[in-house]
Amino acid sequence: MPEIVLTNVTKRWDKFYAVDDLNLVIDDNAFVTLLGPSGCGKTTTLRMIAGLETPTSGRITIGERVVFDSREGINVPANKRKVGFLFQNYALWPNMTVYENISFGLTNIKEEMEKVDFESRVNARLVEILAKPEEVAKTINECYDKKDKLDEHKAVLKLIDRFEISEFTAKKLMSYKLNEKDAKATALRKTEELKDLLTKANDKIIKEGYTYSPDYVYLKDGKPVLESRKLNKEEIDLIVRRVSRIVKIGMFMDRYPAELSGGQQQRVAIARTLAPEPDVLFMDEPLSNLDAKLRLEMRSELQRLHLETGSTFVYVTHDQMEAMTLATKICLIDNGILQQYDAPLDVYAKPNNLFVADFVGNPAINFIEAKGKQNEAGNLELKIFDDIEVEFVPNKKVDIDQWYKEQSLIDEKKKEEENKKAGEKGYVEKSNKEVSFKCHIPLIDEQQDFDDIENVSSEDYVIGIRPEFVNITDAGDIDAEVYSSMPTGMETTVRAAVGNYLLTSVMFGGVVYSLEEKIKLTFKGNNAILFAKTNGRIISLGSIKVK
Repeated sequence: MPEIVLTNVTKRWDKFYAVDDLNLVIDDNAFVTLLGPSGCGKTTTLRMIAGLETPTSGRITIGERVVFDSREGINVPANKRKVGFLFQNYALWPNMTVYENISFGLTNIKEEMEKVDFESRVNARLVEILAKPEEVAKTINECYDKKDKLDEHKAVLKLIDRFEISEFTAKKLMSYKLNEKDAKATALRKTEELKDLLTKANDKIIKEGYTYSPDYVYLKDGKPVLESRKLNKEEIDLIVRRVSRIVKIGMFMDRYPAELSGGQQQRVAIARTLAPEPDVLFMDEPLSNLDAKLRLEMRSELQRLHLETGSTFVYVTHDQMEAMTLATKICLIDNGILQQYDAPLDVYAKPNNLFVADFVGNPAINFIEAKGKQNEAGNLELKIFDDIEVEFVPNKKVDIDQWYKEQSLIDEKKKEEENKKAGEKGYVEKSNKEVSFKCHIPLIDEQQDFDDIENVSSEDYVIGIRPEFVNITDAGDIDAEVYSSMPTGMETTVRAAVGNYLLTSVMFGGVVYSLEEKIKLTFKGNNAILFAKTNGRIISLGSIKVK
């Protein structure tokens, strides 16, 4: 399966940049989720890779094939990129059965394919199955009713499932009547007949100057013979049966979409997408129409599907839970700009900036404003909640002054690149310019925000602490009061008031707290995240010690 590479990809509508200079590498067999708020550019990114949207500039490669290059004038249409699509609207044909919905797209495929002797392929498969006549007889005998009458349709379906064969092959097998007492003798006789047919077919193609591969593809000088053709009924049936087994809908093949539940309809849509064997599978919020319980089930199925198909999955969602649970990597976008591209737990535990930290995590991360300086030991002596003195101990040694210098150089280089672009022919000034993310500090008495410009210096910081690291314990260092308590059985989410400030804590187990109960808090572990308030970027992970 192919690697997908996006190089300086931009999509602009007039002065609005939906995607701005995106560079991204999606590894072979990855499951990448494009995550972000509504209007951030994630769906536009997916549509550009898929060929449904034309980028303004840049280059897109799928495998070794360039599918878009603005400089070279290359733009391969979507139907030539060998990709599959799955959207939140299943778009199943209501007048077609499940089988017909899955097979519909396959009937229109016409391209260069290997020339195959399908009759010999079926006969060879029957020879393999006839080596187990007792198993065939047992399978068919399971389909007799109480009146000792054979349900032939049920028997065909059971043979299809048991031996992973087409309907045509199953019906031919049924005609041998191996369910009767002389099954073994019948199987031996039929095997000899089939082997005789295979020998005659082989002799015939040798006279024509060909040979067979093990699966009855025509060979000329040891190489497969290609011909422009459509898939035949045998091939289509095998594909439909295979994908239906993968998504567990084999028993619904004769039903119509209206006779299926939402989850079953989604499985049909997935099977239909998988049928043409796409190299890349694109999914745009495919589970948003399902209820919460079914979404959880389908996430599990999609994980298994990714493993079994070996395809590259690109999945668009605004639901961080879907992104965290499904992805091998999360691509988090805001305002058309890539914010972070990492494994889910890295995005959660080590966010690049305040926006990423705020967007990922439920309950949301706690933000605490802090002010102070670095001491000689390399720790930061800070004041939080107006008057509580703490020491932030970085996990790795960091020189704050040097860190700020490096950030200034990064900003200067970025500014130079922007100025260079501004001087190029055809440049269009961006209307949706970057705005510094302003994190929300929860207060009991919220003050109206008039967007006043804050006087922020290099001594101003924001500490991010996930709720599971805010511990309620009698040995805590910070006095607090229970503002709200929400037990769910497995865990209890507590909002604690520290003066006018609110902190969220998650306590695991059946713990119950009373409103306005006096408690003590402590920050456990070394997972606190220190951000610079000037630019919102991460400085270090570390621990907090209350003095």
